[in-house]
Amino acid sequence: MKNTLIKLFTDFNAFLLRISNGRIGSKLGTQTILLLETIGRKTGQPREIPIAYFFHEGKYLIVASNWGKEKNADWYLNLLKNPRAKLTVNGKTIHAEARDTQRDEYARLWKFATEQNPPYLNYQKMTSRHIPIVVFEVIDL
Repeated sequence: MKNTLIKLFTDFNAFLLRISNGRIGSKLGTQTILLLETIGRKTGQPREIPIAYFFHEGKYLIVASNWGKEKNADWYLNLLKNPRAKLTVNGKTIHAEARDTQRDEYARLWKFATEQNPPYLNYQKMTSRHIPIVVFEVIDL
């Protein structure tokens, strides 16, 4: 039931973001939301999801918490296969290359993310997996 509600909510939020060019649905509580488009690792088809992000040090960051579940989210697995992504932020499309953070960079960004959004600490307690932080570097096409 919880997964069904999450899916309904994210689908509705994506719809609002698209039709309003980001004016509705881009702020949920203290979090800012963008539309992330990846290429499906199995299908090769575009996949889009609304997701919380941070704009920090001139880059877009997404914490791949997947609500504290034991497996990584599909969008994250898609990026491992094909790191090119499209971000739609406030109605503006941005092409980006994704990369995982490691070691010192990860520790620094995890501290930043959890200070901005403390529920990430609870998600980490809910799962035994490492919660990745993905950095998106803007690219010109």
